[in-house]
Amino acid sequence: MQTSSSTGLIALDWGTSSLRAYRFDKQGKVVDKRALPWGIMNLPPAENGADTINADSPDAGFRRALQAACGDWLREAPGTPLIAAGMVGSKQGWREAPYLDVPLAVSNIGKSLTTVDTGLGTPLHIVSGLLERSVLPNVIRGEETQVAGILDQLKVEDILIGLPGTHSKWVHVTGRRITHFDTFMTGEMYAALSNHTILGRTMQRDGVPDDDAFLRGAGVAKTSDGRAGMLSNIFSSRTLGLTGELSPRAQSDYLSGLLIGHEIAALLALADGRLQARIALIGDDMLCQRYRQVLALYGVTQVEIAEAATEHGLWKLAEHAGLIA
Repeated sequence: MQTSSSTGLIALDWGTSSLRAYRFDKQGKVVDKRALPWGIMNLPPAENGADTINADSPDAGFRRALQAACGDWLREAPGTPLIAAGMVGSKQGWREAPYLDVPLAVSNIGKSLTTVDTGLGTPLHIVSGLLERSVLPNVIRGEETQVAGILDQLKVEDILIGLPGTHSKWVHVTGRRITHFDTFMTGEMYAALSNHTILGRTMQRDGVPDDDAFLRGAGVAKTSDGRAGMLSNIFSSRTLGLTGELSPRAQSDYLSGLLIGHEIAALLALADGRLQARIALIGDDMLCQRYRQVLALYGVTQVEIAEAATEHGLWKLAEHAGLIA
């Protein structure tokens, strides 16, 4: 077991549905980590007779989640700096950490943290999200920490970072400054179409992934039919099933590929067909591999997958904030 003197930082990746806690030694190595289901929309309830936290406090659920995640670490190493990133800093979170405007140097993200009294003797420092102001404004919250981690991990100045997921983000970094980012609601669109429209009625999603069907869907945006746009093309996931060209198990992979293909085609169109020379992906391994397949289909082959970006980023932002030496 790590001794209290060897603990340098306790960090939280606190999202909507989950809470991940990391304990670092003083050299920045993760020596312990935990995953709990206590996201900001699913905080732990009070336990009758065993809860010492004021249940009437608006902070009560957050404090219980924090205690469950790292209360023992804080008791063993009192005074250890505590930092968190993610939706815990949103309007629905423990305390809103105001957005910082883009363009912004990554090294400046950690210099504007929001502090919360945890009631545990150690304040919690919450990382701000980022806002890009335009006619159609854009925001990220949590991904800025992964960006900081990738830059530190890969030691790069200029890179395009893809963060596929429910809301896929593409972040442009130039000279270690975040200059622009785009959001595609690809994952949420897939879930909504599969579960709440007629497209899902004929799908079976319990089999082995069908890579051929996935790549077939991914290539649609490259065809003349693709010019009709995603809203027209998605209906083909049903009609190809009705004509016997896609099995029920293949339809979901085809739809996934179609949506991701349109995302990559749009990303290339926004960049006039020329993406930054170096591209990295961070996220679920299988999903990142699928994005790499689609990027290759559209002629983008120099793509790497980064690991442990959140942990690297939390440590790096704590350094930038002066919380650790």
